[in-house]
Amino acid sequence: MSTTALSTDGLSHLHDVMAAHVASGRLPGLVTLVAQGDDVHVDTIGSRSFADRAPLRRTDIFRIASLSKPITAVAAMSLVEEGVLRLDQPVDGLLPELAHRRVLRAIDAELDDTVPADRPITLEDLLSFRTGFGSVVAPPGTYPIQRAEAELGLQSIGGPPWPPVTHDSDSWLAALGSLPLMYQPGDRWLYNSSAQVLGILLARAAGKDIGTVLRERVFEPLAMPDTGFTVPADQLDRLTTAYMPDAEDGELSVLDDPADSWWSTPPSFPDSSGWLVSTIDDYWSFVSTLLAGGTLRGRRILSPESVTLMTTDRLSTAQREASRLFLGEHCGWGLGMAAPAMGSTAPLPSGFGWDGGIGTTWRSHPRSGVTGILLTQRHVTSPVPTALVEDFWGAVNAATVPADRTARRADAP
Repeated sequence: MSTTALSTDGLSHLHDVMAAHVASGRLPGLVTLVAQGDDVHVDTIGSRSFADRAPLRRTDIFRIASLSKPITAVAAMSLVEEGVLRLDQPVDGLLPELAHRRVLRAIDAELDDTVPADRPITLEDLLSFRTGFGSVVAPPGTYPIQRAEAELGLQSIGGPPWPPVTHDSDSWLAALGSLPLMYQPGDRWLYNSSAQVLGILLARAAGKDIGTVLRERVFEPLAMPDTGFTVPADQLDRLTTAYMPDAEDGELSVLDDPADSWWSTPPSFPDSSGWLVSTIDDYWSFVSTLLAGGTLRGRRILSPESVTLMTTDRLSTAQREASRLFLGEHCGWGLGMAAPAMGSTAPLPSGFGWDGGIGTTWRSHPRSGVTGILLTQRHVTSPVPTALVEDFWGAVNAATVPADRTARRADAP
């Protein structure tokens, strides 16, 4: 029996806090899900856009950005369970573009100032984001590697995945392979690029495009009909409008409109790190599967052992410290998602899950059993949590109370 429960008063307070953000004009709408066991609460607030004030619906579609990463990781682990891939497997055979890597002597070195990689990149490196290439915590163009990556149009280390790149998967990987690694494989946790490479590897391993791999291994078994890289033409009226704040004054402008959305046609490079769309119920099906040890409604897509591997922190103390801007104070990284730092007892957002650059966030707390999911449509400009996200987690934690307190309140005269 769980020792925690969700407070009715606390959930009402969560609604009020989220509604205040919408009423302020910071974004047109949002949807929240808070769950503890079978007690699941979904709340839709606001509208799909500022131009269309029709109430937001539970079935409306959001760009989930980097909440795509854990989905891709689950597909990878399913291939590991089948023996198609191994965690310790070098990627060279499937990704020859990344064989025989050179590594910068220092992050600020010129591109020809390199040493040989100590070892090949492995599948585990991709899943644990320790490939040796990823986001640089410095202003754009500070280092030669940043300038070279930008010139190649990879959109991998310094910004969001939109607008879509002009590459296809093969040309994108060839361009990446023309650059040295920033660090030795296994040395550093670096954000984003590993998940992009992972999608290409999965497609080649399965002999199918990554959209088909995800559909067959995750979306169809878990009844997630509205999750994918593209929104069908007859469903575009369900797609929320995405907004971008101005860097100077924060004024919002339309980033992506359903009428001519980037998601209305298949992307040339289906970016498995951040290009998926979904609904709150689709994503809850995915999260529920992990909470249930890899099985949902009798369909097993992963073993409990694989789920444990994915949701257990693999980083060293030094790796976590170097990545605190992205991971926060109490989180490490498992396989394809954040995980509580070893020994952490902090409340949410310490847990397993991740965040997305369009204001999305998900965590499940392994001790309390509480899950929170927030889907929004406002682009964020920093890995530092926004006031909206901080308020969301604060209110979710406030709504989580000892189960006996809820029972006493229910029995009160």
